[in-house]
Amino acid sequence: MSTKTPLRRRAAIQLGGLQLLLVMVVLMWVVEAINKLDNQQLDKDGAIYARNVGRLWGIFTAPFLHFGFHHLESNTIPFVFMGVFIALEGARRLGLVTIIVIVIAGLGTWLIAPGNAETVGASGVVFGYATYLFTRGVFNRNLLELLVGGIVGVVWGGALLASIVPHYGISWQDHASGAVGGILAAWLLSRDRTPAPASNHQAGTFAARRTPKGA
Repeated sequence: MSTKTPLRRRAAIQLGGLQLLLVMVVLMWVVEAINKLDNQQLDKDGAIYARNVGRLWGIFTAPFLHFGFHHLESNTIPFVFMGVFIALEGARRLGLVTIIVIVIAGLGTWLIAPGNAETVGASGVVFGYATYLFTRGVFNRNLLELLVGGIVGVVWGGALLASIVPHYGISWQDHASGAVGGILAAWLLSRDRTPAPASNHQAGTFAARRTPKGA
């Protein structure tokens, strides 16, 4: 029976994460191409409408919609930059972080955004990715992860902070809620909250120590 070496297994995990990231980015661009051909009708159909119970499902569609290619491009660059760091933890980790952030960002926007606004765009997810990277090293007490968070802060910190300040046409509610979602994701997925799997020699018992969770 052949088994993968730890290095090959890690490479496979990272490749899976990067492939998922690529799929999400391609999906956004394909959707926007269709949206453009349909005179941006998808924005109206899939946007978040605050406190409209009948449109609550827009929480899951709005992050993949944009008000034109310029809007999409401005979100794609930081989405990919930060997403790569998370993708290197694997597709499972990237998927979990993304889902948590989408739900928290969407619910927050649905609750506090102006009632007459249509909110679309991946910027809430971008903010969630950023705060996840900022805080995961704190929860995991990992120096390398703290360093990655510092790099993200140096490159994007100023732009992210400026985007939380209310501007006309910019959903600071989505940005702020996404940031909360990223912190929550880092806490929920931290190693100290993840039980280590029991070894083959400890069936029916708890593992004696914690090990890093595989993504």
